Amino acid sequence: MKKIFLVTAIALALFSCKTSSVTATKLDRGIQTGVKGNWVISSVSYPGSEYIKVNSFQIADSKCFEGSTWKFVSNNNKGNMALTKYDCPVFSSPITWFVNSNGEFVLKVLDAGEKAKKVRDGYVLHVANLTDSSFQLVDKINVGGKLTDVVYQFQRVN
Repeated sequence: MKKIFLVTAIALALFSCKTSSVTATKLDRGIQTGVKGNWVISSVSYPGSEYIKVNSFQIADSKCFEGSTWKFVSNNNKGNMALTKYDCPVFSSPITWFVNSNGEFVLKVLDAGEKAKKVRDGYVLHVANLTDSSFQLVDKINVGGKLTDVVYQFQRVN
């Protein structure tokens, strides 16, 4: 999972004339509108590497995300997610998210009552295969020096 560290605009201005930050690009409103709504993760897979263990979003084993529920609100880039799988940690959290013009899904998991601007790190995944009823978020992780995809398959609930 590519973890990003968000910095204040002042720090960017002092150290760089130009930024290639994923948070500084234009939004892809079309993808954001396609993703809005209620979803469940139907599967998590790592093609060619089924024997690895992945800790997703520094919360739990990736397989615990199967069956998790997600709500994406596109007009304010907020939402929530909850783990619901038996024998996994109980976890629920508000989130903020957006899709930049490169098709990168930028996600912040928030603590209750916490403002997104106070959270200094988040996650960047790629949006793939978006239809009316499903889409994938694809993460790249390093396994033994080789980049491996972790694919989160989402199915629309409503």
